[in-house]
Amino acid sequence: MTNEFKIKFRGVRGSYPCANRKFMTYGGNTSCVEVHAGNHLIILDAGTGLIDLGNELLKNHIMSGSNLKERKPIRATLLLSHIHQDHILGFTFFSPNHIPTTELNVFGMSDYNENLADDLAQLLFTKSFPIDLGDIAANLNICDISETEQIILRDNSAPIVKRIADFDEDIREDDVVITSYKSYAHPQEGVVIYRITYKGKSVVYATDKETYFGGDQKLSSFARGCDLLIHDAQYTTEDYLNPHAPKQGFGHSTFDMALEAQDACKAGKVIFFHYNPSYDDEKLDSIAKLYGDIADKADFAQEGMEINLL
Repeated sequence: MTNEFKIKFRGVRGSYPCANRKFMTYGGNTSCVEVHAGNHLIILDAGTGLIDLGNELLKNHIMSGSNLKERKPIRATLLLSHIHQDHILGFTFFSPNHIPTTELNVFGMSDYNENLADDLAQLLFTKSFPIDLGDIAANLNICDISETEQIILRDNSAPIVKRIADFDEDIREDDVVITSYKSYAHPQEGVVIYRITYKGKSVVYATDKETYFGGDQKLSSFARGCDLLIHDAQYTTEDYLNPHAPKQGFGHSTFDMALEAQDACKAGKVIFFHYNPSYDDEKLDSIAKLYGDIADKADFAQEGMEINLL
């Protein structure tokens, strides 16, 4: 489907999942966003929202043929913003990992002394799961990237990673282009901000980041003119500035900060994302009423919500 650039929210919650009937409207799963750009499946973060996505992919895979050889392989590119627990909790329970024909390419950034594969192996497998990372049946490729590189998704080939300066003239009309940079507005080792561009449209994923005094100039430049900005909005301004339990320095933004970021980068629309786990449906409904007059420029992420940019 080359004319599709669809974003579907699978998990919109921050910090930890909420399995409670009071979280049914907006959802209780942690960060995961499904993106279909042409024939490519891109997944932003591997929170618990990844589990339902994996189960749907597995179901469709089984229905595509009567045996493993006839079935259409699952191919996906997973982009990790960072490796805090709420953004990777769903990875070990991602059903396609256990199918040998699955091709999963995982990208993210580690610090200079480690690599992403080792980090995931230690955090999710070696001491906390019955199997090791190396026991996964899927064709799993875990890569570190830097902000000087871009990822190109083309046809059914493996992702192409090259320095941005070396690729300017090679981009084709149907290519999906992914760029990124590392923001240090989230403790302890920062967070990766992603931009996905396809057929002249783009979405920017900026979760788990706090806004600096005077705005985040690097984000403003990076996200300039994007059609959709998915931005962290963990706190209300009142909670953020609470004199008894302030949230400054926690690495998260407010709803107003997300709106300021949209205005600074001239994004077509901002989606509030990564809600505080203490904000149930009633609380978020009350917040939404406060922003009801700007529905044309802002919206509240909900599990299952879909947006098509083409």
